[in-house]
Amino acid sequence: MPLLRQLRFHALSEDAADSYHEHEHGYCRSMSMATAAIQRHKARSSMSIDLHDTITAVASPPGPAARGIIRISGPETAQVIARIYRSSSSGDAWQLAKLPRRWPGTLTLPDFDTPVSCDLFFWPTSRSYTGQIMAELHLTGAVPILEALAEEICCCGARLARRGEFTLRAFLSGRIDLLQAEAVNEVIHAADHEELQTALSQLGGSITGRLQDLRTDLIALIGDLEAGLDFVDEDIEFISPADVQRRISLAARLVHSLASDSATVLPAGYQRRIVLAGQPNAGKSTLFNRLAGAELAVITDIPGTTRDFVSTSATLGSQQIELIDTAGAEQHRNLIELQSQQFRQQQTAAADLIIWCRSLLLSPEQRQQDERLREECLQPGQQYLTVLTQCDRPEPTNAADPEPADATADATCLRVSALTGLGIDQLQQTLGDMLRNRGFARTELLATSSVRCRESLRRALQALQTAGAAAEQQQGDELISMELRAALRELQSILGEIYTDDLLDHIFSNFCIGK
Repeated sequence: MPLLRQLRFHALSEDAADSYHEHEHGYCRSMSMATAAIQRHKARSSMSIDLHDTITAVASPPGPAARGIIRISGPETAQVIARIYRSSSSGDAWQLAKLPRRWPGTLTLPDFDTPVSCDLFFWPTSRSYTGQIMAELHLTGAVPILEALAEEICCCGARLARRGEFTLRAFLSGRIDLLQAEAVNEVIHAADHEELQTALSQLGGSITGRLQDLRTDLIALIGDLEAGLDFVDEDIEFISPADVQRRISLAARLVHSLASDSATVLPAGYQRRIVLAGQPNAGKSTLFNRLAGAELAVITDIPGTTRDFVSTSATLGSQQIELIDTAGAEQHRNLIELQSQQFRQQQTAAADLIIWCRSLLLSPEQRQQDERLREECLQPGQQYLTVLTQCDRPEPTNAADPEPADATADATCLRVSALTGLGIDQLQQTLGDMLRNRGFARTELLATSSVRCRESLRRALQALQTAGAAAEQQQGDELISMELRAALRELQSILGEIYTDDLLDHIFSNFCIGK
């Protein structure tokens, strides 16, 4: 790289790292200035946290368990632990360790006559989760012992950690970025396997890596453009117009993909709603009980047994869903039936997917009527799956009956028997595929991140599109560079290189204590 381009690149990198500006809600600054940020955070943050304190908290889930974890972080971690911990074989050698290691030993607690066995996991350098000296004490998960140990650690010089304070320190020390910090909380609160995998992917840097690469390329592109401005009167070209357009187009494509994700991402913990609907005595409640794996809905041969809706959480493959049984669709004859139909309409209107149950025992005329009723009950464009129920019974035959208008549809419908289990596995597989493939699947961007980043992604995309148009119309490198800088600032905000104290307070106050 020519010397001038190197100087320009480093200047842009430093400018991107050190840039800051005042917002009405707080002071924004770069994550690369983590040391200075930590020193200022106590004075500026409404959380009033001193990030140089030594903190402690129970890091394992509440309640009795075979194993419990106490986490400690801060400059006085070793001194605090030394007051209550004794190594089983190495004496005080753990305090001289230069590398992370596990040390078996015991704890001496004032309220217990017998020493408590524990394993000390000690990180003696800044290459820990929090970027500080850090330790974890792994011992029995008895609640009284964990509470007594946390209290004794506080008596030895630490204080109880606030919500998300360990992860906040990891962020401010540069160990993780803001997208990864948000993913930590989502890993803890994941509602199902799919949501957990998405959170782990974001925590592992799936999005961060691409945005960091994009940020680096934008810095280099701005450097090439502005280096050319220094030689505008000379025939020196640092980058061709075609290459400028190509690189801007690639950047816009990535940002557009993430922006689209942020607009459609499902809320964290959201359970997709599957509603069973159909005429009375269509086998909805029997199928509901089969899919739920429990006898939750009352089943009789009397039409209209289900008056109110019944709902439960169920597992569909790796997905948690909300399964809802509704009253049969029919003309109401009294106030009770009117309310039942209103409940059914409310549930089907809010459904992600509707299972329309049709009995195999219907005559051709009844099937035509059922088809018309289904069209009346469902909203335009609503996703549904027609299921032929009661397939364990003999199908009625009547040669005099005309061929039904929907015979082809019936031939392609899934046939199930909730009593015998016929077709249930295929039904569950089909439902899972429909939820994943028809707009209900979660995207790679977590809900909390999408809400925070949505506007920044929109502005970054707009800036890149403006820069691309300026490059295509050859409106000048100055205009292109200005728009690229605007996009770069938005990327810095997404990654947390620029942030406000109010933003950090909002994000980390949603964490649980000990994380």
